[in-house]
Amino acid sequence: MQGLVPVFSPGHPCVLKVHNAITYGTKSQDDLVQKNYSLALQECYVQNTAREYAKIYAAEAEPLEGFGEVPEIIPIFLVHRPANNIPYATVEEELVGEFVKYSVRDGREVNFLRRDSEAGQKCCTFQHWVYEKTNGSLLVTDLQGVGMKLTDVGIATLAKGYKGFKGNCSFSFIEQFRALHQCNKYCEMLGLKSLRSPHQKQRKAAAMKSKPLPHSSSMKKTVPKKAREPRDFIASEEGADPMAMEPGRF
Repeated sequence: MQGLVPVFSPGHPCVLKVHNAITYGTKSQDDLVQKNYSLALQECYVQNTAREYAKIYAAEAEPLEGFGEVPEIIPIFLVHRPANNIPYATVEEELVGEFVKYSVRDGREVNFLRRDSEAGQKCCTFQHWVYEKTNGSLLVTDLQGVGMKLTDVGIATLAKGYKGFKGNCSFSFIEQFRALHQCNKYCEMLGLKSLRSPHQKQRKAAAMKSKPLPHSSSMKKTVPKKAREPRDFIASEEGADPMAMEPGRF
């Protein structure tokens, strides 16, 4: 229940995730239960905070002509099971379909076969948008899910946090994103600023200019088409600025 309103209708497929604290050593049962509670609560806090950013992102992106559907981060809820040895868990909607990990710490798609997919590019744009909105202090990471529905996301913040919020990922993720992110057409549609420094742009331009042009005297004569030997080709396939939602309780 979330207040007095059921989170899911009867028969709706859900996933229960247990955050086990047994790996934290030979601590007392009370300590393990407290750690279990902290882990589950953090999962709710992180994902629901990211969800609030995604809502604002959608409000800005959806009205843009040609932008289309916007990724959604699904909510997760805290569950207390008093009779269980591991009493705290989280529950969320079950995502049915092919589960894809779109991006991790550097803002580019990790799945090579989907590097140009619409969902992947929009996820990367969402990361860039959050980065710019928080002045480089916060980044949503590990964007993964089915289609445009995402779950199990993480948040990286600077060491001091961002407006009282601290993420569950290293701040080095932000540094790598800043260094490696490549803007796409959706970044341009939102008017996001390039993360590449003027020095990087100048170096790239200089490298392009330094490439020698082919000289006419050094070019080989082309054999007439009819006289060419046939070639065998082998086909290859390359296969919290916005307030976080309160975790629901059942």
